[in-house]
Amino acid sequence: MPELDPRLPTRPAHVLEDPSARAVAKVYADAFLRAAHSVGVENALEEFQSFLDDVLDRQPRFRDILTSGIVNRDEKVAIIDRAIAPHASPFFANFLRVLARHDRLELLPFILNQSRTDYEHSQGRRRVQVTTARPLPDDLRERVRGEIAAALNFTPILEERVDPSLLGGLVIQVGDTVYDSSLSTRLKRLGEKLRQRSIHEIQSGRDRFSFAEGD
Repeated sequence: MPELDPRLPTRPAHVLEDPSARAVAKVYADAFLRAAHSVGVENALEEFQSFLDDVLDRQPRFRDILTSGIVNRDEKVAIIDRAIAPHASPFFANFLRVLARHDRLELLPFILNQSRTDYEHSQGRRRVQVTTARPLPDDLRERVRGEIAAALNFTPILEERVDPSLLGGLVIQVGDTVYDSSLSTRLKRLGEKLRQRSIHEIQSGRDRFSFAEGD
């Protein structure tokens, strides 16, 4: 395995921040899911997740080599053949080779996230972020799950987060849509209404005063 000079940069961060990277990741995610289905691989997503968690996250130097712009494509394929293929399924090892040949290994996290999202959507499920001031008790969690399913017509996969600043209520996010019923937001809205009313009353008083002076 080639050594990576610590003085040389790995893949620039802006590559991962480029919006077009997500579009490219979706193309590979679609191909990954179709290929897995066509050859009858049922645990493809689990193996994908395990590779990121148990290999790349635990061995950052190895991850840097695979995603580095200074290690050429043939060297990356050779690394996959030597270090990964003996421990991976033929399907997943070949998938990594395809990414290496197209210099797309840095997109692995994007591809996994998109693959999981697409698979869940195909099963009528979607991830829903639920933020509350305190952890949800079991009975309320099931109530929230049921109401989301009834209102939005899919099976929600709840991703819970605690934010004490909400004071009470909850914030639900589905994709880019946010449903905010938190107490802090309601108080802000009330404060804005009171502020607008005060401005209106002050302006009305000024108007009456000005009219009286000009009479």
